[in-house]
Amino acid sequence: MSKRIEKLLQKALLQEAPMAYALYEHELVEHLDYWYNGLVADRNEFVFAVTENSGDVAMVLITKEKDVYVNEEARKKLSQIWGLAYRPNMKRLIPVMAEELANDIIAVNGVTIVL
Repeated sequence: MSKRIEKLLQKALLQEAPMAYALYEHELVEHLDYWYNGLVADRNEFVFAVTENSGDVAMVLITKEKDVYVNEEARKKLSQIWGLAYRPNMKRLIPVMAEELANDIIAVNGVTIVL
């Protein structure tokens, strides 16, 4: 199960496959305030969440300024923030996120940038 999800995440997050806005609305939007509050409490720069359902992938990224980026915009913003680290970071995170999603847990990552 997680290998199938891992392939879908690789397509969406590394190969720029389209993501599903309806899935964002169905599974992610209701958690935005909760994740934002966690971001503030943990003093993160941003938090992003990824989900998969029936072969579709959706993503959201929330900044500490409470800007919300969805799907392709979220992927683009995360790529801008991480720069050259985006691909290696995603290659490391995708198997973990796939495992969480296979266990019916939305994959949520809070990120603190260390200079």
